[in-house]
Amino acid sequence: MSNKTRLCASATALAMLTAGALTACSSNDSSDSGSTSTSAAVAAAASSAGSGPARNPFLSAEKFAVTHIDPAQSDSFPAAVPRGTFHIDPAQMPRVPGGPVNIMTLASTSPDYMWVSSTSGPRYVDVADGEFKEVASMDAPGIAPIPTPQLDQVLNQQFTDTAQIEGAIAQGWGGANWQRIANGVYAMVDKDNHFYFINQSAELIVFALKNNDKPEDGIEIIAQRDFKPMLSNAMTTLGIPETIVGADMTYDGHLVVLASRELYVMNRDLTGDPQVVRTGDDETISNSMAIDADGGIYFASDKVMRKAVWKNGKLSTDVADGAWSSPYDFGRQPPAVKFGIGTGSTPTLMGYGKDTDELVVITDGSDHMKLVAFWRNGIPDGFQQKPNTKSNRIADQIQVTAGLQNPPEFIQSEQSVVVNGYGAFVVQNIGAGGSPDRLVDVLANGPVAEPPHGMQRFEWDPKAHQWNSAWTRGDVVSTSMVPAVSAGEGIVFVNGYSKADGWEVTGLDWKTGETVHRTIFGQSNLGNGAYAIVEAFPNGDLLFNSIGGPFRAKIAK
Repeated sequence: MSNKTRLCASATALAMLTAGALTACSSNDSSDSGSTSTSAAVAAAASSAGSGPARNPFLSAEKFAVTHIDPAQSDSFPAAVPRGTFHIDPAQMPRVPGGPVNIMTLASTSPDYMWVSSTSGPRYVDVADGEFKEVASMDAPGIAPIPTPQLDQVLNQQFTDTAQIEGAIAQGWGGANWQRIANGVYAMVDKDNHFYFINQSAELIVFALKNNDKPEDGIEIIAQRDFKPMLSNAMTTLGIPETIVGADMTYDGHLVVLASRELYVMNRDLTGDPQVVRTGDDETISNSMAIDADGGIYFASDKVMRKAVWKNGKLSTDVADGAWSSPYDFGRQPPAVKFGIGTGSTPTLMGYGKDTDELVVITDGSDHMKLVAFWRNGIPDGFQQKPNTKSNRIADQIQVTAGLQNPPEFIQSEQSVVVNGYGAFVVQNIGAGGSPDRLVDVLANGPVAEPPHGMQRFEWDPKAHQWNSAWTRGDVVSTSMVPAVSAGEGIVFVNGYSKADGWEVTGLDWKTGETVHRTIFGQSNLGNGAYAIVEAFPNGDLLFNSIGGPFRAKIAK
């Protein structure tokens, strides 16, 4: 993995960036000229963006109560992960087996425990004093979990071709269709330590400990709601039935449930009739939502970005209440990893506090994607619609090059935008694969097929109301894991693969793009973070959400 980075030559070059295009950066990979002036500009802009989303009092914690870490879906965590290179054997680390997709960005109401949302169902884990031990578990109804021996039998193989991977998944895991991949991806923990789990049979299940004082007594289901009767029988544009996509909580304690074409708000104990808004029949929602403290609910179909408003006990799409919708650019279905023709992003909020630009950001669905910012509240007086945008609601959009000098057919992402201050980071996820089974691509990209390269960090200019490129890294790999940033250390983390070193977590300096962290896992498939998210413990250890179950990578000194 190269430490080389492409940086724009100076702050002057940054200022020359236009709304729809990137000014060329140096093609000399060894150049880091201008990093000092760029870093100063980045730091100044980040500080003026405000401190981030307010804590939702109905969630278990300020951070790590929802899949993308906080109500703004920022993928930003406070822990300071150490810089340096670390070699970790995943098989020797404490692990909670499960999968193939595992999400552990879920704090309980006690700092000593965390929830795991897995294809297999919920797990409750002791993380106190450097521990990492499962103390309770329950299989989720509807999707048969993969027993640990069968899980590891597949992952212990060294893959040589996609046919081998397809056979291993079919025989060892009983197949891995969209339900097995998506089960439990978007989850949430509320202030009472109740764990909300989305079952891809279109059910929402609420789990709780049988005894909060003795977690080892186990987990039970305390509420369950089948949404199938409320969904249409029509197939989505993904070629699958309508289902439940995400769950979140308003700041006054109402449950928000997002489906393929509907948004529901209801009592958080799942009782009563929900209020609902529906999108167009030619649209499909495949990612979750962001929620602000004023009742704004932000969600994107594959063609339209929307804000609904929960206000005075009413779910509204009325402009007078602050709701809006805006079309954005979409393209074709990429051959690998990504789902659908539109955004692969859960919307992310940016900008807080007095005199800030308040935005919500996504990557669009264009074959060569753009980073798009929408005004999430009022549009500034005198603001003129930008060229080539689909509405005046779009504050700006900018082409993502991901540092690729010879762009491939697709530059696209299945991951949400990482936001820290006014900075935004995106990855290019489309590799050389192309199996109809997305999990085959997730296992193949790197060990078998050429993995996707390329990523880019941008900075929002609140004075000019426009995006600027801060840096690109066309040489770094990110396969399918959601990136995240350590705001405490100023490092953004991705998960990739190289023939020389195998799987690793790579950390790039937020200001400069320089490689400043590597946790190298080697050829073990446990180093693959399939569709999950990078995160860290307060002491700096990585909490790695492996395809075989989360484990604690003990790198802190």
